[in-house]
Amino acid sequence: MNVKHVVLNFIVVGIIACSPNQEYPAENTTCTGEGCPVTDMVLIVGGSPYRELTGCTWNKEHFIPYVSYTDRTNKEHSLFDGFLFLEIVYHDYQNGGVHVYDFSTRSEKEPARKIHWKALADYYFQSGIAIDALDKCIAEAEQRLNTGKKRKVVVVIPEPITAGPNTIYPETPVDYWGEIDGVTLDFTNDSDRITACKWYIDYVRQRFTEGNFQHLELTGFYWVAELSLDTESIISDIADYLNQWKYSFNWIPYWKENKANPDYHEWKSLKFTYAYLQPNYFTNVPYSRLADACNVARQYDLDLEVEFDNKVLVNNGNRGNMLRDYMQAFRENNVLPTKRLSYYQDTDALYRLYLGTDEREIDLFHDFCAFVLDHQSQYRP
Repeated sequence: MNVKHVVLNFIVVGIIACSPNQEYPAENTTCTGEGCPVTDMVLIVGGSPYRELTGCTWNKEHFIPYVSYTDRTNKEHSLFDGFLFLEIVYHDYQNGGVHVYDFSTRSEKEPARKIHWKALADYYFQSGIAIDALDKCIAEAEQRLNTGKKRKVVVVIPEPITAGPNTIYPETPVDYWGEIDGVTLDFTNDSDRITACKWYIDYVRQRFTEGNFQHLELTGFYWVAELSLDTESIISDIADYLNQWKYSFNWIPYWKENKANPDYHEWKSLKFTYAYLQPNYFTNVPYSRLADACNVARQYDLDLEVEFDNKVLVNNGNRGNMLRDYMQAFRENNVLPTKRLSYYQDTDALYRLYLGTDEREIDLFHDFCAFVLDHQSQYRP
């Protein structure tokens, strides 16, 4: 694929034909919001052209091990019931170079602009890629499984990053992001930040409706900022807007128990529908972290995340036992019947594990998928 050509096609700035307060037909019938929880939600990281260069293209074939699983007895099962589409940076390949833009405050390069927000959404709704590819993959699996159930889609909302003096982006103008209806937005004003998020939400809603997907429901959105500090003043307004359309508002904060008053203790007052705590055990901390995370999740009514990356592969770190630790600890701490789970896999570690030929990788793949199925059978909202 010609990545540069794709990027140039994405970054076309024009008037978006989506209207605020417009209800789309599918929103009258779809299962949305708090009444439509996801049991096992896998994170699908993609949207920056950089992913294509590293060999990850979210086409139909790439989704196969996420949509269904064939066990050791050759019986096929439906696997993940939820898919969270997200990205954290955008690599803009222009004029032979690359510029990196942040979708959340990271002090990497520059904050993402409107054209990058739109490019991200457009990536998710390309023909044969991302959400469309997932729908087609499920369609083929349904011919065999015949569950009659739609899978659930959650889409990331980029952070409207404040730039300018006294920020981590001091060289970026305060009005860097772009315009809506001819008005230049200034993200030092909360009202403009909220306006940008509503514009993006409406655009995703419109594009999903236009996709006419047969096996998917758009049920929620995900707040990409894992720390509430920079967005606390706008989160509740965005939650209210999503609630207006009965979409869930999802958050996956990282572990902060070594700091005073971690923000996820107050996730309900921030008006998130669901919050999944990252144990951050895969970063090589003591095994006790997993039990600690389970206790915090129990105390503050948080859900939990399983985390792994390509280091589970035998020739790339051989940390498969750390993924097994998550499964063991979550069983030991009664997580399976009581908590929803999200699954971080870096970009596509589960797909890489699915392709594994080493017996240790094959066993880990089967054991992990069996864990997901076991969670689905035990979990009771």
